[in-house]
Amino acid sequence: MKTVGATRVLECVVNVSEGRDAGVVGAIAAAGADALLDVHTDRDHHRSVLTLAGAGPRLEDAVREVARATVQRIDLGLHQGAHPRLGALDVVPFVPLEPLGPGGTLGGAGSDLTPAIEARDRFAVWAAEELGLPCFCYGPERTLPEVRRDAFGPLSPDTGPLEPHPTAGACAVGARHLLVAYNVWLTTPDLRVARAVAAAIRGPGVRALGLAVGKATQVSCNLVDPFVVGPAEVYEAVRRLAADAGTGVDRAELVGLAPAAVVEAVPPARRAALDLGPESTIEGRLSRPGSS
Repeated sequence: MKTVGATRVLECVVNVSEGRDAGVVGAIAAAGADALLDVHTDRDHHRSVLTLAGAGPRLEDAVREVARATVQRIDLGLHQGAHPRLGALDVVPFVPLEPLGPGGTLGGAGSDLTPAIEARDRFAVWAAEELGLPCFCYGPERTLPEVRRDAFGPLSPDTGPLEPHPTAGACAVGARHLLVAYNVWLTTPDLRVARAVAAAIRGPGVRALGLAVGKATQVSCNLVDPFVVGPAEVYEAVRRLAADAGTGVDRAELVGLAPAAVVEAVPPARRAALDLGPESTIEGRLSRPGSS
């Protein structure tokens, strides 16, 4: 992974509100061309997470094509899913992948967020002008949960119309540091237990929701500082709290990709059970031929 002149390599983790129609997901993913690193699809969440990466205009052009394909193909009025959503093109966060830390580790909270903020702002202006999407920006100014809570209420769009797009809703466009999306499934269908566990593990390094997914329940997490609180720590906390509630953990699920340092912090013997491995790292995907 290299810096091209003054252009930094960025990741963009596009969340779209479609997880059941493989043809629609495939068309949206194809729009990302060779910037696409990974697609994670969830039928119960009715959501797909596309991870793209590249240097400067190459990445931004790919994200715009994914956005255009999403708005063309998804009607939010027909959408029913477990995951909260603001729009068809629900979340578009830009993430700096450089500078690299010691030993080639992707930078965490100390990395320079400026290139991601600049890409975010360019995308928000473009999406408003080209797609007619109201865009709410998050990052240093406010968090994504604040956007979800206040959009079209106390908070007006940063760009675009003041009302939702008739079929695509609105878009949260972000600039953030690396995080890991991680789900832990419980053996109980009792949503009250999942919500109580989520509330108990929620904190500065972990955002968590208890969700009903099909006939099961899930603690859906964003590990916002995964170098400090990683998948193994969250899994163990959920397992312990579930046991206290008289239930257990069924399985774990990594959504998208994780930095190699996060995976390598977990003992090798535990990685399979935690849905972690070298094939699920950002660095591993970037090292493939044709990737940035």
